Amino acid sequence: MSTSIKKAIPKRRGRPATGKDPMLAGRVPAEMIEAVERWAAQHNLTRSEAIRRLIQLGLDVECN
Repeated sequence: MSTSIKKAIPKRRGRPATGKDPMLAGRVPAEMIEAVERWAAQHNLTRSEAIRRLIQLGLDVECN
């Protein structure tokens, strides 16, 4: 009877990382979410990418 050979790689605990950048969370009114989603649809973007771009646009205007 043969025995199974276990690999020496230990199992990692928890959910695997989905991204390298830190997450930013906040509460946003429903009307603003709808406006962001409309803007994202016009520019063929996901909501997350639209939020990142809108924040960058605001920072660019403020810093210039």
